Amino acid sequence: MTTDTRYRVVIRCPNCGEKYILRGRQKKNGEYDTGFKQCVCGNEEQFVIEAYPET
Repeated sequence: MTTDTRYRVVIRCPNCGEKYILRGRQKKNGEYDTGFKQCVCGNEEQFVIEAYPET
């Protein structure tokens, strides 16, 4: 289940430095549902995630 507020989610990979800017909604458990699975370098677990509500 997700909330109605959309977020601008910035995902950075500390391994290769790649940055992804996506839109998503926050789930009830606090995670963001963006559809993002893995970085181009193969990293699937360690990311720096920042989220801002869209205006």
